[in-house]
Formats: sequence, structure tokens, C-alpha cells
Amino acid sequence: MPSLKDLKNRIESVKSTRKITKAMQMVAAAKLRRAQEAAEMSRPYAERFAAVMGQLAASVGDSDTAPKLLTGTGRDQTHLLVVMTAERGLCGGFNANIAKLARQKAEALVAEGKTVRILTVGKKGRDALRRDWSEHFVGHVDLSEVKRVGYGDAQRIAKDVLDRFEAEEFDVATIFFSRFRNVVTQIPTATQIIPAQFDAPEGDGATTLYDYEPGEEEILAELLPKGVATQIFSALLENGASEQGARMSAMDNATRNAGEMIDKLTIEYNRSRQAAITNELIEIISGAEAL
Repeated sequence: MPSLKDLKNRIESVKSTRKITKAMQMVAAAKLRRAQEAAEMSRPYAERFAAVMGQLAASVGDSDTAPKLLTGTGRDQTHLLVVMTAERGLCGGFNANIAKLARQKAEALVAEGKTVRILTVGKKGRDALRRDWSEHFVGHVDLSEVKRVGYGDAQRIAKDVLDRFEAEEFDVATIFFSRFRNVVTQIPTATQIIPAQFDAPEGDGATTLYDYEPGEEEILAELLPKGVATQIFSALLENGASEQGARMSAMDNATRNAGEMIDKLTIEYNRSRQAAITNELIEIISGAEAL
């Protein structure tokens, strides 16, 4: 049975931990507000950009002169998985869920006889996949020194991916990230970025004709690389909001668990203290009666 001193030390230790988790929860809440606003503001632009690109892609079709980023290499053998996670932990299952989705995709591709290559963005994704998939790693992007993710960071990642595509290192590229819904819900998501995929334009049956200058194929050749960077930037912003939401939720749970543990330890401490006092009184009374 723990001594009174041990119980008191444990209570003080848990109280210190509760102060830390409470502070981390408040910091995450402050960061979440900015990250959520950035993610939500980027969505209309990304959606409209994808709609315009979808119209252009539909007009080009399977033309022989269509950009390679749209039509692909004509093969489906080598896949590049861009796994985007956080640089830090203590955010619940945020990092693990993204890594799990990427791992499932990699296992399915290998089972089909495909070649898998992995580019990690964020330390936690690299750590989670290192044990079983380290031989498939082709690069890592470190964002630990980045205080606030910007479009330039997305361009740097996109350039790495596009350079590898130009060098014919892969045929298909897919990014893995977590889409933010709310504080308690973040959805692990996989999106193919090369060859580019766009939803079919929605309409009521009527068609609108556009004249493009220069032609559709030239515009696509110019915009598709920017489209890759835009998708990556949107994923980074979604990840940022998801990370802070997951951390806020995890630290809130940790704070409440610490409070419950303190209550239990306090009850145990009081009972032990009461038992010790009772034993001392019995000894004193027994000694007095002996005299």
C-alpha cells in the first residue's frame, strides 16, 4: 500500500500534468480559430478552381496534345503516396489515422503487384511508417520550422512531386491528409493529384460555350502545375485545422482524466491518513491503559 508521502507526491504530479494539458488545450483553441478560418476561406477558391479546370479538361478530352499531367503516363504501375501529417504529437489519433489510411493503400497496391514510393510531409507520418515501409521512402519534407503554413510551402512540395513526375519516377500520385469537419471529427482523406482528376461539371442540360485565348490545352499546361500546388496547399490548411482540433479535444480529455485521477488519489490519501490516525490513537489508548 502506498505511503502517505507517495500518495501526496502523486497528487502533486497529476496536478502539474493537469495544468500543462489545460494550457495546451487553451493554446490549441486559439490556434484552431485561425487554422479553421484559413481552411474554410480556401475551400471556395479550391472548389471554383477545380470546377474551371474540370470544364477545360472536359473540353480537351483525350486529345493527343493534352498535357501529361492530365492524361498521365499511360501506365499505372508506380504510385507515389504523399503522406501529410503533423510535426508534433499529443493530438489524439490525428497522425495515426492518416498513416493508417496510407498504410492500407500501400498494402492494397503491393498486393496488386504495384510499386509503391512514399514521400512524407511531417515527422509523425515518417515515424509511423518507418518500421514497415522505410525501404519505400523517397523523400521527406520538414515543416518543423514553419510557424504558419503558406502557399510557398505548398509550392515547394508540389515542385518536388512535379520534378519526380517529369523524371518518370512514378505514374500516379495521391496525397493523404485529414479533412476538418469540426473539433471532434477529422476525416482521413486520400486524393489523387496526378493524373489530375476533376468532377464532371454539373448542369441542367444546357451547355455554355467559351472561347479561350490561348487554347484550352495551353491554359491547362500552365494551370495544372498550379492546380497541384493548390490541392496540396488546401490539404495543408485542412491538416492544420484538423491537428489543432484533435489536440484541443485530446487535451480536454486528458485534463478531465487528470481531474478524475486527482479525486481518486485524494480519497485514497484521506482514507490512508484516517487509518494512520486511528492506529496512532489506538496505540496511545492501549499504552495509557497499560500504565
